[in-house]
Amino acid sequence: MGTGTSTGVPSLCCDCPVCISKDPRNKRLRSSILVRQSGHTILVDTSTDLRQQCLLYGIKKIDTVLYSHHHADHVHGIDELRSFNFFNKTQLPVYGNAQTLFNLKKNFSYIFGEAEQIGGGIPQLTPEILENKTYQFGDIPVTPLDIQHGKLIINGFRFKDCAYITDCSGIPDTTRKKLKGLKVLILNALGYKPHPTHFNLNQALEAIATLKPERAILTHINHYYDFEKVSQELPEGVELAVDGMRLDV
Repeated sequence: MGTGTSTGVPSLCCDCPVCISKDPRNKRLRSSILVRQSGHTILVDTSTDLRQQCLLYGIKKIDTVLYSHHHADHVHGIDELRSFNFFNKTQLPVYGNAQTLFNLKKNFSYIFGEAEQIGGGIPQLTPEILENKTYQFGDIPVTPLDIQHGKLIINGFRFKDCAYITDCSGIPDTTRKKLKGLKVLILNALGYKPHPTHFNLNQALEAIATLKPERAILTHINHYYDFEKVSQELPEGVELAVDGMRLDV
């Protein structure tokens, strides 16, 4: 759905070579993925660009929403979920850890609070705390993964033999054990420079070398990554994500 960092690419007010590039692979909406199997659709994060993403990719049905964490670029499209309530005639369960749900309820009190909003539709959402277990959403087994994001513990997710981890600055040993035998690992690699709350490229490549997935895809990337240039530098089995990328696993 999107592969960019919090500002998206191009970034506002920036005239760097990547931001003014005409290569569509250098256009990055805020990071999110959609997982489908046997008619069940899972959305991971309601990015700031959710409306645009759904229109671009023809998304008309969502059954379950999983939140990695509560930061703006991962949640501020939450109001767009009301269209799915209306047209699909259903409430939506939204899952996150206790910290994520606390902040969602605080920041979007008009959705989760008891006060009635006058005028305008309200998303009909049922908050559910993620537990340390494997869920079954439709035919899709989903295992939440504890991930370090600076001082926060957020969630990545394993879907069968595929894992999605974004905004990661460290992977606890208990989580590494849950990442064995992956066919696909989608992992954040913000940029070249060290960052206090995200893996940079070298750190992501080190984690990939340790976890040994069959295929690794780098996401949540900034405007210092020119797709063509960086792709030529990556080791075999590692590639940059692009918006609209589809994987069959």
